[in-house]
Amino acid sequence: MVNYDIKQVQAHTLKILIMLDEVCRQHHLTYYLWAGTMLGAIRHKGFIPWDDDADIAMPHDDYQKLIMHPEWLPKPFELICTETDEQYPLPFGKIQDASTTLIERAHLKYIGGIYIDVFPLDGVPQNRLLQRLHFAKYELYKKLLYFVCRDPYKHGHGPQSWIPLIVQKCFTLGDIQTRIIRLLKRYPFNESTLVADYDDGMRGILPKEILGTPTDCTFEGHTLLGVEQWDTYLSAKYGNYMEIPKETNRHQHHFHYIDFNTPYRESSEQL
Repeated sequence: MVNYDIKQVQAHTLKILIMLDEVCRQHHLTYYLWAGTMLGAIRHKGFIPWDDDADIAMPHDDYQKLIMHPEWLPKPFELICTETDEQYPLPFGKIQDASTTLIERAHLKYIGGIYIDVFPLDGVPQNRLLQRLHFAKYELYKKLLYFVCRDPYKHGHGPQSWIPLIVQKCFTLGDIQTRIIRLLKRYPFNESTLVADYDDGMRGILPKEILGTPTDCTFEGHTLLGVEQWDTYLSAKYGNYMEIPKETNRHQHHFHYIDFNTPYRESSEQL
């Protein structure tokens, strides 16, 4: 069980979604409610009751435009990613509420605010073998990213610490992030018929036409934008997506620490 109020997390997250929708409409950026957030919009008309985050996806060019224009986001909201923070430990971005404090995992050296995940959408090669090689390289970089950011002594000072120590000796965070960005951009979204949120692995490959034109959907009483062929998308990702999973199969983040009232830059909480 989580030790924080999920409803309160969802309330903060909803504010970020509403703000982002307004910004994207104003500046003609494409976004889609994604993964469990898209599922929640269809099955629950809002958040999945036990879900404590939200996901959107954007074509990489629009994602890049948002990165280049931080002034588009009103305070206290901000987009964080490797392009804006050299200490950022993930291969995709987040839009966070800087008036809050959130530590996702105790062993990862990063502190921020309550957030939504922002996944860039990129092209995928047509050839199946090239797909496997391309995604294998991404997964390797992702694993290196994890080890270079992880406390090497999370499981003690024995052999378990050797891999992260070796990785941290051989690679820098910036080097791995640069390799990931180069890999993602190899197959441009606009020139590809197959696309993916790479963090979802090969199972997330889909024809670009399924995304289609961002389509209005109701989310917690607000109109946000989702995948046009949402039934095809959700069926491929979740199977019988309208069936409520058993309690043992309901996933939550179990965040290490949340403070709803203290800006993370002012937090005394130690990593």
